[in-house]
Amino acid sequence: MTQFQKSLAFLFVVVLTAGCSGGEAAVEEAADVAPELSAEPITDGLVAHRAAVPGVHGLVTAGHPLASMAGMRILMQGGTAADAAVAVLATLNQVEPMMSGAGGNGFMTIYDAATDRVYSLNATGAAPKALDAGEITPEELNRGMKAGVVPGLLGGWVAMLERFGTMTLGQVLEPAIEYAERGHPMAGYVSRSLTRSRELFEQYPSTMAVFMPDGEPPVEGQLFTYPDLARTFHKLVEAEQTARLDGGSRESGLRAAFNRFYRGDIARDMARFYQRNDGLFTRDDFAAYEPIWAEPVHTTYRGYDVYSSPTTSRGGLEVVMQLNLIEGFDVASLGHNSAETLHLVAESIKVAKSDIYHFVTDPEHADMPTDGMTSKPFADTRRALIAPDQAKPYPDHGAPPGAQLTSASLGSSAAETGPMLREATYPGSTTSFSIVDRQGNVVVATPTLGSLWGTGVVVGSTGLFFNNGTRIGSTSPYPDDVNYVRGGQIPILNNSPTLVMKDGEFFLALGTPGGETIGQTQFQVLLNVIDFGMGIQEAIEAPRISLAADPSFYLPGADVTLRVERRVAPRVIDRLRQMGHDAELAREYSMGNMQGILRNPETDTMMAGADPRRMMYAIGW
Repeated sequence: MTQFQKSLAFLFVVVLTAGCSGGEAAVEEAADVAPELSAEPITDGLVAHRAAVPGVHGLVTAGHPLASMAGMRILMQGGTAADAAVAVLATLNQVEPMMSGAGGNGFMTIYDAATDRVYSLNATGAAPKALDAGEITPEELNRGMKAGVVPGLLGGWVAMLERFGTMTLGQVLEPAIEYAERGHPMAGYVSRSLTRSRELFEQYPSTMAVFMPDGEPPVEGQLFTYPDLARTFHKLVEAEQTARLDGGSRESGLRAAFNRFYRGDIARDMARFYQRNDGLFTRDDFAAYEPIWAEPVHTTYRGYDVYSSPTTSRGGLEVVMQLNLIEGFDVASLGHNSAETLHLVAESIKVAKSDIYHFVTDPEHADMPTDGMTSKPFADTRRALIAPDQAKPYPDHGAPPGAQLTSASLGSSAAETGPMLREATYPGSTTSFSIVDRQGNVVVATPTLGSLWGTGVVVGSTGLFFNNGTRIGSTSPYPDDVNYVRGGQIPILNNSPTLVMKDGEFFLALGTPGGETIGQTQFQVLLNVIDFGMGIQEAIEAPRISLAADPSFYLPGADVTLRVERRVAPRVIDRLRQMGHDAELAREYSMGNMQGILRNPETDTMMAGADPRRMMYAIGW
């Protein structure tokens, strides 16, 4: 073992030992509601059970300790936050294979210290052009050979390295390839997810060959290798190295890897696999893909600048619009997690969602009134729907400035686009991480496979799952809606990695998985930090609420349930019910799985936090 490796090992042990007292609690996003919980809550949740982790030269906080360590390895080798982010993403593909991967989708929000700007990267693919919702069932849209969207994330890795990285793809993939070839001890929540998904996997021999080659899922702690994934990564590195040996630049090497995946033999093999199995993807679908650099959505909140993901994310607009709405109330004076504060949080979520679910779509298919939706005057008009002491029904959308084109005016009819579809419920499958490097660059990323294990289909010998973005949820079940599933259209995600600046300097990075709750969770953690002055770990661990709608947030008047983590005081829950909320108890640690990095402007020091709700870990250098 080299001295460098010994130093890494020591850092790994010291930092993780300092931050691991919270344990794994309620890691499965689908199993978070407890129907009968009569005991008193353990605490009001204002004391953190983990220690925040300090950093001097860099910080990484991610969904698995080996992923955090992969990012830290790159930082210690001189890489940027963008270089480290790709190492984290690739390692998460190996250690959390049901949550994200190169075949999935995602968003990145990036602060570049050199240009002093915040950027947004949309790494999400479109549904296959041959898709026709009238010819397949909702179940086929949700899972299997006819479900899924073009892989966006691999292209996002390359785009981020091209613009903000300094290292080669081969260098940043090294940790992931090592784990894929030599193995790592499988986490308990991954093993349990495999066991629960057995019936799904047994439908697809390519999936069984990777995860249950002997007919049984690996058990917790078993050494798990991922040779198919390693071979795919090796092909990308080979393309890069060949281009460099031919005299190409670092950038031409990265582009060669991109082209091999989307337009070369990997794309050919993926298309051939689908064609042989009655799927819809063609080589043209893959060749048409390019990641999208876009302006992040932005607002100011009590003197802070908040940036998050633009469309095709609902969550970024949700975060911004919720902050605009609640800014008109002095929540700090009402008290943290008081009934009055949680009521205003819930009502702000409802009002924001009513606009978001009506307007937000792939901007290539409709005009998006983003500026109007995020404006303060529009928030002022919509805030009038919020009563300070009474829950209101789920409202209809408003009329933001610039909203000349709405979903109702697209001219789509059931006859033209197919029948109304009903949602098939699958647990969400997303992860998130934040990185700061020694130059002050910041990357926050939220990658996803959509549902747990995405489509459920390992694509041939690639080792990759696709995101099942054609599912109802990312698409609308209503034929006249702009987000009804259509070939060539990018479905909507809720991923919304968020950056906050204060007086022109980095202040806070945060992101979370959680499906429908992503924007809701980030909203509450932002309030915890900005309005209630919490440290990052305390803000992450504090109990939360979330809203769910029946049948969906697309419909005004939908029945809205307020889910409350049971650490909230019983008197608060009673008061919320008196205000008219349909409040339902959930497990103590069950909503979202936040990670974040917070800078103290007074001391100019940074601390990272990681959520005990899942196996998230922060590492500082």
